[in-house]
Amino acid sequence: MQLLSPSRPLRVAVIDLYDNTPNQGMRAIRELLTACDGRFCDQPLTFEVFETRYLGEAPGLDFDVYLSSGGPGSPFEGEGQPWEANYFGWLDAVWAHNQRLGVAKKHVFFICHSFQMMVRHFGLAEVTKRRSESFGIFPVHKTPQGQQDALFAALSDPFYAADFRKWQVVQPNLSRFDELGAEVLALEKKRPHVPLERAMMAIRITPEIVGVQFHPEADPLGMGLHFRKAERRAAIVKHHGEEKYARILHRLEDPDYLKHTHDHILPTFLRQAVEALRPELVLAPAA
Repeated sequence: MQLLSPSRPLRVAVIDLYDNTPNQGMRAIRELLTACDGRFCDQPLTFEVFETRYLGEAPGLDFDVYLSSGGPGSPFEGEGQPWEANYFGWLDAVWAHNQRLGVAKKHVFFICHSFQMMVRHFGLAEVTKRRSESFGIFPVHKTPQGQQDALFAALSDPFYAADFRKWQVVQPNLSRFDELGAEVLALEKKRPHVPLERAMMAIRITPEIVGVQFHPEADPLGMGLHFRKAERRAAIVKHHGEEKYARILHRLEDPDYLKHTHDHILPTFLRQAVEALRPELVLAPAA
């Protein structure tokens, strides 16, 4: 069993599914990982980026943690493409590894586009196009299982998250959930006036593998600078209106909205990985 030590860094593979499209997600992920180097029990952290969708790259099993990013377009457009085969091959290899006894488990976090692809691959639910695009910072409601999950423990209910998507995960395959032991941790905002099923926003498959539909890496400062660019403002106002644009800026500036989500979800996931891979930290008697 290969565990961490104070001298061996936590190795993180970042799987980039943005297909070389300009984005804020990869910047935010890089900055968050850099900030977490040495943050948990002084554990060093290194990361490597794999251009999976653009170049077909996929990581091996020599990493401790995998973060799989969001991305543009349909979660089905990779069907039959070599890059998707590489992506699902990596996921199958991680799954097979984690089924073995006496090994250090691999920890995986799926974000937005990756979340939809993970659901497709495991057959957990239907992935369908939304009637209209979700674009903004919206409430996310914990399920009873999510209330108990350490990933969300420090967050209010509902908490707020950056949610930009044209697709959704609905109609859970309950028998598949039971087979894998998976749990729905969160649902999208309540819409009493809309007669539509609320989409799933977070699913935990195993203690080590979890995914969310939103963008936990989104940071208020970086997003605020991006949204204030003239060309970005013009595009948002054109497609979503001045009121939506003003609401997004307000929620970026108010620390009660996005900051808590950014500061807690991915850092908690990384801390849990460090603790799982260095059990002496957890088992050590209190001083």
